[in-house]
Amino acid sequence: MMADRKLSPADEFDKALAHHAPSFGVEVSEEERVRLREYFSLVMAWNPRLHLVAPCPPEEFATRHILESMLALPFLHEGAGVLDVGSGAGLPIIPCLIARADISATLYESSAKKTVFLSEALRRLGLHERAMVVAGRFEQTDPPEADALTCRALERFKEMLPEIFRWAGGVRTLLLFGGDSIREEVERLSLPFSAVRVPETERRFLFVVRRIPETTKAKLPGGL
Repeated sequence: MMADRKLSPADEFDKALAHHAPSFGVEVSEEERVRLREYFSLVMAWNPRLHLVAPCPPEEFATRHILESMLALPFLHEGAGVLDVGSGAGLPIIPCLIARADISATLYESSAKKTVFLSEALRRLGLHERAMVVAGRFEQTDPPEADALTCRALERFKEMLPEIFRWAGGVRTLLLFGGDSIREEVERLSLPFSAVRVPETERRFLFVVRRIPETTKAKLPGGL
């Protein structure tokens, strides 16, 4: 009897995506699986040069990066405009854009080389008409109007949280991925939030911060 054919990394990713999606409460259509598979292949091709994500097996990429990112979807209302801060490899926003044709996004990335990857990924995945990349530090720009903000792997994430809240003063929903240090900082800032534990992990969460629309930043403590 012939041995089973060894799966390619992309096949391993696709198999893991289908296997683990139910435990994340995520439904992935065949079309979405094809595009997510292409996205995985793009990240793997560019990763040796740009260090977009820490090296990991395809199964871990499916769970830790793709399915975790898609936990944000229920908190994005129909037609939502999203600010993605510290986009890096495009997580969490590119998986969300693939899954939801109704949302649009602005991706902020300070690394010029990574913005080249992001622009190419959006073009290759057919997302460029609903998303744009801003090269530079988010706090040095004027934020456009938006309904939600996502942030997952910003450098010095905890230290930058107060700046994120000030910068995005008019954004009602902030979706922040992290662990105990992010929870502590959100609590210190006295903002109402809920925490969704990431499946198949113990100490990783999606923190959902919702706040009242502001007409001036002074309406929240400390101008937040």
